[in-house]
Amino acid sequence: MADSWNTDTGEAVYRSRDAVKNLRIRVRIEKVTSTAALSQHLQQQVLSQQDRGDIELETLTSRGQTGDNEEELVVGWQEKLFSQYEMELFQSEAACQTPLDRQYHTEVKALNKSKGRRNHRIFTYTDHDRYTSCLPLHQLQHSTDLLTTTKSSPTFLAERMASVRHRRQDRRTIDCSIPKSKIVNWEPTEEFVKSSHVVNNAMQTMHIMGDLAPPGRLGQKDNEYLLVTIKTDGCGTVIVKPDFNKGKEPYRQVHNMTVCGSSIDEYHLNMFLKQLIVTAGEKREVWRLTVENVCAAMQPEEQEREQNMYKDLYIRHKEYLNSLVGQDFEMPPVGILRYLMNGEIVSAKGFEYDNLYIHFFMELPNNWSSLPFQSLSGVTQTCRAKTLGKENVAFFSYPFSFEAFYMSEKESEGSVLQWPVIYFKVLSLDSWQRYRTEGYGYLLFPAMPGKHTITCHTWRPLQTGTGSALRRFFIGGSPELEDHSYVRIPGTFKGERLSRFGFCTETTGSVTFNLHCLQQARAFVDATMLKKRRQKVFEQLGGFSQQGAVCTILEAFQRARRKMHEARESLPRDLVNTTSQLQIESSA
Repeated sequence: MADSWNTDTGEAVYRSRDAVKNLRIRVRIEKVTSTAALSQHLQQQVLSQQDRGDIELETLTSRGQTGDNEEELVVGWQEKLFSQYEMELFQSEAACQTPLDRQYHTEVKALNKSKGRRNHRIFTYTDHDRYTSCLPLHQLQHSTDLLTTTKSSPTFLAERMASVRHRRQDRRTIDCSIPKSKIVNWEPTEEFVKSSHVVNNAMQTMHIMGDLAPPGRLGQKDNEYLLVTIKTDGCGTVIVKPDFNKGKEPYRQVHNMTVCGSSIDEYHLNMFLKQLIVTAGEKREVWRLTVENVCAAMQPEEQEREQNMYKDLYIRHKEYLNSLVGQDFEMPPVGILRYLMNGEIVSAKGFEYDNLYIHFFMELPNNWSSLPFQSLSGVTQTCRAKTLGKENVAFFSYPFSFEAFYMSEKESEGSVLQWPVIYFKVLSLDSWQRYRTEGYGYLLFPAMPGKHTITCHTWRPLQTGTGSALRRFFIGGSPELEDHSYVRIPGTFKGERLSRFGFCTETTGSVTFNLHCLQQARAFVDATMLKKRRQKVFEQLGGFSQQGAVCTILEAFQRARRKMHEARESLPRDLVNTTSQLQIESSA
């Protein structure tokens, strides 16, 4: 008999593209007595054994009045149905405190005048009712007791989520004047955890309630029970608790029940106790709950019309976005290359000391420029390394962006375009404020647009002798470069050869970069034109066509060489030997 009741009272989440105002739910509550429950149980047993059970057990079914013992109602989304308590409360205009109360007063007067109230026990609390905000703290925490066989205390998450929908209106914007030293809250309070660590989505709530009081005692708040809770976020997500029955048996509740004496034997009494919905009070009563979705199904013609409407809406929205963006993108002037880089310092590994940070800056060669407000340097946060395998890796995930412009000039044919350079320096700073240089390195801007992952190896100057090593270990400090561009070829160097003989260095670790590069120029717009015209336009940028021509020649030479080797290997050995002998004789 226990299997004929639905004990799965968890909430269900639905997603729909239809408007939530079209939601319709049929709620049915039915009072159950011991005689009716026993007759139903016996009837099911006999029906499973013989076909004449309907006639034999017909005398056991209840023939009493069912008008006050059951109610079935179809409720729409945010449809207000007044309870007996509210009907009596809003009859007096003196009890109205808000404009919503005065509106309810007018509706109650109209209902009393027309006597058209269609509900008796089932009523609703909408999202704007003052009682809705009180339910989560008083009755929602015990709503599981209404529909389950065992009591359960609210979980940690339920306590944290109880006041989520009420915090949204009190949420304040973050003050930009907060000093950087207070970004991390090392001693968070309970209120801070509630307001910061819980996802706060704006939800609209509706409660379907039931007044399960004995006949003649309707309108008392103690006899109101929560039947169904419906929530939606306005984006097509609908949460229903409990879920629709969907052909399953009604829900049940066992709630501090006491049963008076009756003539039912012990076995049938135990089976009867497992299927009760019992209310609190002097006189315990048993109810069963059924929840069904009765939304009208769409006809195929309506579905096709709706799909066409959505397609038309998406097309119009796309056209609107295109009108905002426009067809004319911002283009640099003729002869200017615009270079955009969105980069990230991913990680550093293989360094001697921990608590690393990186100082980097950009160097622009001749004919390169940047915007006046463009920052050409930056410093990462201090990062403590993590052991991965045999390496100590510090993950920075430090983003940076850079924009530069190259203006071509009339140069000699032998000149080659020079790309900007990123120079960086890896440093360490421990808890004793001991400062050490861990390594130097550089990174050339990629010549090709797209995504690039580059790992740069570093080195640091090394001073011979034990004193330098002891000073670095105990008090920090190490030899440093006066000019960071000495890592590569200094821009001030004008000679033919740069000699570093006698300069001692030590290999340290490596730094990994992720670079996303974009190049923009008017010359690229003509990429679909003839090759000669493209090369002629590219020549205005200086160096691009020369590099491209050299690469094209080298690639053609390699392809021709591979084809010649393949053709030679495919020939017979006798023919190859005869050909070689003829070449020797002709040369002699």
